[in-house]
Amino acid sequence: MAEPRKSTPPASVPTGSAADAVQPLVGDNDIGLPYSGEIGTQLREFVVLSRAFERQVGQALAVNPTDLSAMEHLISAGSLTPSELSRRLDISTAATTLVVDRLVALGHARREAHTSDRRKVVVLPSAKSVEKAVGALMPVIGGVATVTRDLPAEERAVIAGFLSRVLDVYRGALTGGADGDGETAPRS
Repeated sequence: MAEPRKSTPPASVPTGSAADAVQPLVGDNDIGLPYSGEIGTQLREFVVLSRAFERQVGQALAVNPTDLSAMEHLISAGSLTPSELSRRLDISTAATTLVVDRLVALGHARREAHTSDRRKVVVLPSAKSVEKAVGALMPVIGGVATVTRDLPAEERAVIAGFLSRVLDVYRGALTGGADGDGETAPRS
């Protein structure tokens, strides 16, 4: 993988040891993006590492990204009808059937009759797959829990508030676009 191009931060960034360090080009004003400093760089790295970790978990379970997403939904919900799973995955019911077929064939899930409506089928994750998935996720889940627990309450509150605002920016971009300042742009 090629290393990202580097540039110096905009003149508005204070100088000092951290600011004097070479910054990634993303966010550099010469391409029209606002500079977000170390926090923006770390958030981008978090996204990249999160995707890489998801691929690693998918490889450990021998599933593709869509199947892994289906497993995540099944693990968190316990059981879902194929139509519920289809809505959560935002794919067609035909595609969902293929996903469920693959998960069943790999032993990650099973189909059972719905408890109250015998005409329906539910898909359940297998206990062994849940255990394997949780085992793969524990280094990150446990590590983040430890880091969070070690923070003073005031720092946790500041970080939680910041992350809440960042999530709002993402939600705004998904539902109608954000204006770049974290504010949701009005719909026209």
